[in-house]
Amino acid sequence: MQPRAGVPAVSRKQQLLRRHRRNKRVALLVGLVLLVAVGVLVAWWVPLLLALVAWVAHEAWFADHLFYSPAQDYRYRFPDDCEQPVRLREGRLHTEQPLLLDGTETLILQVRLKSSWLGRFLDPGVFLGSGEARDLQTFERGVNGLRYLNLGGMGAALDEGGLALRGHRCRLLGEPKLWVIRHPDYRRQRVMVIAPHADDAELAAYGLYSQAEETWIVTLTAGEIEAEHYQQMGLAPAAAAQLKGRLRAWDSIAVPRWAGVAEARCVQLGYFCLQLPAMQAAPDQPVGSREADTSDTRPFRQFNHQALPGDDGVPSWNNLLADLRTLIATARPQVIVLPHPLLDPHPDHLCAQQAVVEALQGLDWQPDTLLGYANHLHDNDRWPMGDTGTGVALPPVTEGDDLWLPCSLSLDPRRQCDKAMALGMMHDLQPRPPFKRRLRRVLQRLLAGRRGSTFGENEFFRKAVRRHELLWVVKRK
Repeated sequence: MQPRAGVPAVSRKQQLLRRHRRNKRVALLVGLVLLVAVGVLVAWWVPLLLALVAWVAHEAWFADHLFYSPAQDYRYRFPDDCEQPVRLREGRLHTEQPLLLDGTETLILQVRLKSSWLGRFLDPGVFLGSGEARDLQTFERGVNGLRYLNLGGMGAALDEGGLALRGHRCRLLGEPKLWVIRHPDYRRQRVMVIAPHADDAELAAYGLYSQAEETWIVTLTAGEIEAEHYQQMGLAPAAAAQLKGRLRAWDSIAVPRWAGVAEARCVQLGYFCLQLPAMQAAPDQPVGSREADTSDTRPFRQFNHQALPGDDGVPSWNNLLADLRTLIATARPQVIVLPHPLLDPHPDHLCAQQAVVEALQGLDWQPDTLLGYANHLHDNDRWPMGDTGTGVALPPVTEGDDLWLPCSLSLDPRRQCDKAMALGMMHDLQPRPPFKRRLRRVLQRLLAGRRGSTFGENEFFRKAVRRHELLWVVKRK
């Protein structure tokens, strides 16, 4: 699957943000005019009360960055030969023939949902299964269109006599469609995870890499920017950025040991955060850190066991490619896990994917499979929606006609807990969120019924510690 021609993914994200902010400014201006008019016609204190009510309502119900209409259909296309006939009768999903599952398949169910009036204010979703195995997969408030449920871990119940399905603050309309997408067991293969920053590997693929036959974790950047937390300790901005980079470099080597990954197979390349696009634009030119006042990657590579071409400390694209080629030739991974070129718009993530593709050109060793992940989205900053521990439905895709091959891995409660502990060791997820964000969560908990994660305050604990890890086949031999 290749990126579509036209507007680059990063540009699309920026356009969506600009449009959202423009619409917000217009709405604020109109609201201000109306409040002034009310103050003149009624009483001076009424606009103040209305402004407070409007702000609380915005924080509780309208603060999500949702850059599409909940009434839009998701647009997915799967291989025709993967579709299996099913029927929904009296709240149970039945197959018309045995699915012959071995546990490595990904089961995707297309449903049409229509939100109830309550589902416009509280998150709607679909309950799957019953008893201790019951799951709830959550969607946008006001949902009205095609959505895709992840039946990972539910195959046995479906095969044995029907899977319970029930709308929660929404109704299921029409007949569903089921796709059974078969994969090899990637846990039995050599896996290399490409992480643009420390914690990307854990967020996207801890469950996979902690069970793989052999795992390599390759982190591309030191992740040194946005070091305000360390400035509060009295450090100057450059010193704070250097300390944060050294800490995250340590995290990238040390935290995978929690999952049993050998230290010698954890590599930190030490390039600089948000500078990969500039490196790519001038491949032979060094590009230093934005905030750490350094152009030397060596302080962030000091924990590596393996000698690499980029050990001269020069932060250039050519060095990055040479590092990746050496590591791939050494590890000979059968599976490379990397950011998805269509779903994840973060500029470092896009460049990480492109660097791997470029590094593979001409190499004697080629992986059997490239699996993509999305730790960020263009259209919905809250995805995966729902609470910690619940399932991960497919993300919003509202345009294009690409063929998709999702790969869902189920995580039991113990592995979810281990994943949460790995994330908790990551220094970048430890500082408290800003006061405004914490206040918004209080209002959403009280008025919108949303819950935070018991594992930590950072939003990634809610997003990433789930029943499923969802990856996508980007390339397969």
